[in-house]
Amino acid sequence: MFGIYLKRELSRRKKAALVIAMGLALGIALVITVNSVSAGMQQAQDKVLKSLYGLGTDMTVTKAQAAPSSNSSGRPKFDFNAKSDSSTQQSSDRVMTQGGQSLASSLVTKVASQKGVASAVGALTLNITKVDGSFTQGTAKSSTSSGSGGSSQQGGPGGNQGGGNTGAPQVQGGGASFDVNSYSVAGVDVTDQDLGPLATSKITSGKTFTTAQTNAKVAVVSTSYAKENKYTVGKTFKISGTKYTIIGIATPDSSESTTDVYLPLKQAQTLGDAKNKVTTIYVKATDSKQITAVKATIQKNISGTTVTTSADLASTVSGSLSTASNLATSVGKWLSIAVLVAAFLVAALLTSSAVSRRVREFGTLKALGWPSRKVTRQVVGESIVNGLIGGALGIAIGLGAAYAVTAISPKLTAELGNTGGGGGMGGGPGGGGPGRQTVKNTMEIALSAPVSVTTIALAAGLAITGGLIAGAMGGWRASRMRPADALRSVS
Repeated sequence: MFGIYLKRELSRRKKAALVIAMGLALGIALVITVNSVSAGMQQAQDKVLKSLYGLGTDMTVTKAQAAPSSNSSGRPKFDFNAKSDSSTQQSSDRVMTQGGQSLASSLVTKVASQKGVASAVGALTLNITKVDGSFTQGTAKSSTSSGSGGSSQQGGPGGNQGGGNTGAPQVQGGGASFDVNSYSVAGVDVTDQDLGPLATSKITSGKTFTTAQTNAKVAVVSTSYAKENKYTVGKTFKISGTKYTIIGIATPDSSESTTDVYLPLKQAQTLGDAKNKVTTIYVKATDSKQITAVKATIQKNISGTTVTTSADLASTVSGSLSTASNLATSVGKWLSIAVLVAAFLVAALLTSSAVSRRVREFGTLKALGWPSRKVTRQVVGESIVNGLIGGALGIAIGLGAAYAVTAISPKLTAELGNTGGGGGMGGGPGGGGPGRQTVKNTMEIALSAPVSVTTIALAAGLAITGGLIAGAMGGWRASRMRPADALRSVS
């Protein structure tokens, strides 16, 4: 009897049922869309942080860069003696540690022994500034600070011409022409590559380091750097006179690589004159829920270091990704709640209004012996069915909106800031050296809107909840009707 009556009433009141269902559908669709977009933005932020941190890294330990002394700019300088033959080329590589003061390699073991630490790996980040030039006759000296790209400087008698980098060549009685190129090098602990600067990249050509290559003259280069310099596996290049053979080309899992060349840690230490030194210690906690406690433990037991977690690093990400994420998690959340409340309220009012127009019907049923609970059950049953129809429509609309966002894949930018002492966290080529306490890189991330099973389950739950709320209000209204009301409604 319940099912037959329910089917007849829903068929007889299709228009009213559709209005109630559509109201719930819009609210549920908005919840699905906001949740899926928020999940996509979280994935995008994770990609950004993953590109800065090593894969699986929970925190890094560094030491802030000391401020340059009053009589020093803190910038690397190059001295060249002018040659009588202008065709004579001079070349010099300036190697500097990047991203903060060096830490003793022994600290890696000390950090790894702290409570809550699963593993720790040290890395050394270097900035290589290569200067190639030729000089004309005259007694001259020139000095320049490091810079990025291939800038060219020329100077003539009694002055200098050209520009580009601060600290242009100072030439007297002669001339000079030279190019300055800067790139970054990361020293990798080849015995544990699951953490560290190479962990966020995959080898797309050649192979990675083996555990036996702790001090081998081999290198892995990033895809962008290899393309720029026309490097392939098997080719060689020199740094400060030492020849390295390229054994692999690495492509970052997301975004652009912030490191150009990867070397075994001991080789990087030799180049940087930093024996038994590292600039960054990558740390993985035993439990991600205890990261804050592990950070406090390391700071307490190892003084003079800066411990940065992924949460700390996330606060440095700005740009349209950050703005959109904040809007989705704040405005989007409250808008979804407001629309849902409005949808539930409208459904309840429409159901109550429909019940009021069925006074004769319910009054007659009561006169025939139907108890109030049976009438209430009938109204609630109709409302739940309306809610389920609204839920199905809402899920369909929400899935369509999420698919459209993923198909369009709008581009969001993330500006990555690094406030001094954050070695290994996005320094990038030419960045993070002395005199440059703040480095910013911009990444472009394609937004997707993944819909999880949890979101679908939430939508179904909201549909049932909306139906129950509307049914409760309608059932309460129907239960208060008496047979006499049916007689009064007859004209």
